[in-house]
Amino acid sequence: MPEVPLAPHAVTAAEVVPGDLVALSPEDVERQRWCVVMHTLPESPETIRMTLRPPLGGVDREEVLDRGREVVVASRRVDVEGVPSVSSPRLDEVVFRDGDRVSRLRAVDPQGVEETYARRWGVWHRDLDSGSGETVSDAEVRGWAAGADREGYVVRHHARPTREPSGAGPRRVVVTGLGALTPLGVGAGELWRGLLDGRHGIRELTGEEFAELPVRVAGVVPVDPAGLLPRAAARRMNRAAQFAVLAAREAWADAGFADGGTRESGLDPERVGVSLGAILGDASVLVGGDRRLRDKGPRGVSPLTTPMTVPSQASSQVSLDLHITGEARTVTSACASGTEAIGEAVDRIRYGRVDVALAGGAEAVVTPAIMASFAAMRALSDHGLEDGTSPSRPFAKDRDGFVNGEGAGLLVLEAEEHARARGARIYCEAAGWGLSADAHHMAAPDPSGSGVALALRRALRDAGGHVVDVVHVNAHATATVEGDLAEAGALRAVLGRRGVPVTALKGHLGHLQGAAGGVEAVAAVLTLHHGLVPPTVGCAEVDEEIGLDVVTGAARKLSGDGDLVLSNSFGFGGHNAVLALRRVR
Repeated sequence: MPEVPLAPHAVTAAEVVPGDLVALSPEDVERQRWCVVMHTLPESPETIRMTLRPPLGGVDREEVLDRGREVVVASRRVDVEGVPSVSSPRLDEVVFRDGDRVSRLRAVDPQGVEETYARRWGVWHRDLDSGSGETVSDAEVRGWAAGADREGYVVRHHARPTREPSGAGPRRVVVTGLGALTPLGVGAGELWRGLLDGRHGIRELTGEEFAELPVRVAGVVPVDPAGLLPRAAARRMNRAAQFAVLAAREAWADAGFADGGTRESGLDPERVGVSLGAILGDASVLVGGDRRLRDKGPRGVSPLTTPMTVPSQASSQVSLDLHITGEARTVTSACASGTEAIGEAVDRIRYGRVDVALAGGAEAVVTPAIMASFAAMRALSDHGLEDGTSPSRPFAKDRDGFVNGEGAGLLVLEAEEHARARGARIYCEAAGWGLSADAHHMAAPDPSGSGVALALRRALRDAGGHVVDVVHVNAHATATVEGDLAEAGALRAVLGRRGVPVTALKGHLGHLQGAAGGVEAVAAVLTLHHGLVPPTVGCAEVDEEIGLDVVTGAARKLSGDGDLVLSNSFGFGGHNAVLALRRVR
């Protein structure tokens, strides 16, 4: 309709001519219910027959009016040839599918705007990404179509387009293996059991070197990883690399590959890669080398000090152990390192650089100097272990800082066609990921959460998903006051009012630094696989400012009305990374 203001005024039916925009009563004017006069015909000396059609298109109706009857015209002439004659088809027998769309236009309103609803998870959503919760049922949509002509609406059903098979474009990436060493024990199975049981693995640091520290609790792996490896190999690895190799071996076997590595598994080693996150790897090697230099001079420093100090040692040792030659990359982006490393591996497989990748994170920074530094920043929790509750209390009203931790978590990622060709068990799809930077402060998070929200939206977009698809968020939630609030605000901004269950694992584990993203990705995969959301340990009372559906007390069944789980990781300096995992159906 032309953008000409309506100027309603009363006339008699005898004065109306074709092309007039007319309302038959003041009530119709109030309700913005107008019609275009298509034809007029004398019915008798006292009456006129009018053919009326909604101004934005619809079906005609006939009205016989007394010539002297008062009607309202809008002072706007309409080209009757430009008003389409359309009827809304009934949808009673149509089989609706997710991906279908329905458009609905109130055609009697000259300023009417077409509304479109998309079907997802068995209901129709006004906006798949607003999180507003505005939905209608199949029955309501069928009712719209049935009453459209009578009520002055035009309703159209747009079936989901048929996908044409294509050999081009990005490949789908799936998760086929899991491995972990965490404060809850050795193996992904121990991690999962500990999460569901509500146990934590935070312990007191009893070593002499920690005696003078103001905080002496940490999430420490309860076994010596060197004892699980051949002695000669263990001596050439720092502690983080030992964690990584053990987790990689578990994930490799869990994926159905043969012990030993690529050659034993019949894989081309050039088509397999490693992508691990680490901040420092193992800070103790450099500290120990410096101590020996002061105590014994240059000859006392081991030639292995440098190769065992670099953060890339974990990825190189996994590459050596499993004979992986495609690539061995290391990502260092503070506490987002593990998640970013997984995302990088997803893209390397998507675009054909490799077919299989071991991806995650490994870290061993429970050292006196690191602990003292975090304490000096006032970042560590002052809660002790005396009451049996975890001192790490994400989202809790009484949270006061994080607990330092160590460990490793790795996924085996694989091109879907590669996994299916060998009959592999598939846990889920690694559907997408998103990055952003706060550009706010060298350590503190941006309190607005805008950077975090950007990473969340990018992960959803990269996964080809929408807000309505999200059924769970594995939050970063370190239990710092500012960090938890910033993340919660970002989740509310992106997810809206939808009550998506959120859990945080740092009450179980402490903050595993560069390994956190890898271990939490393992847990997120298992959440999808088992259909259970672990509880948040240490959170006896959720801070009312958080405003999220935080899962506490006991595990909760994962909803079937969606298929995406998000795993968040955020780091000092404003590094934000989000991984999107999708249930495979």
